[in-house]
Amino acid sequence: MITGGKTNAFSVAGMSKRSEGFTLLEVIIAFALLASTVVVILQLFSADLRILTRSEDYIWMSAQAQAKMREVLDREDLKESMSSETTPDGYVTETTISKVLETRTRELPLELLEIVVKLTWQGGTSQRSMTLKTMKMVKKEQVGRM
Repeated sequence: MITGGKTNAFSVAGMSKRSEGFTLLEVIIAFALLASTVVVILQLFSADLRILTRSEDYIWMSAQAQAKMREVLDREDLKESMSSETTPDGYVTETTISKVLETRTRELPLELLEIVVKLTWQGGTSQRSMTLKTMKMVKKEQVGRM
């Protein structure tokens, strides 16, 4: 058959060797690219969900730690102490109150206390914790003075 002035030896009844459409190899490559793209997108969504869940835990625990810190700071009789409690929700709260800079405040009627609140909880497969620290000036106890 003669088309356009050239002879095509592979023409059969008007069909060329490369007919319209895709070869099997092209289709397989396209599916492989599509599948790998879908897998990457699903992994990104999965990672986002894990991060979102973890951040919700930290926000909740941050609120709990701040509430405990406010409770400690509102006390009138702050003294050096250490306490630990486990809540019904399953997290552990450790509170430590200790004197700091005693040599610098020896001659003052005030003392500086460091307050540390540490929350520990089970987050998924690992144990997580959050620590809040602050300081507060309090009057020294008037022991033996009248």
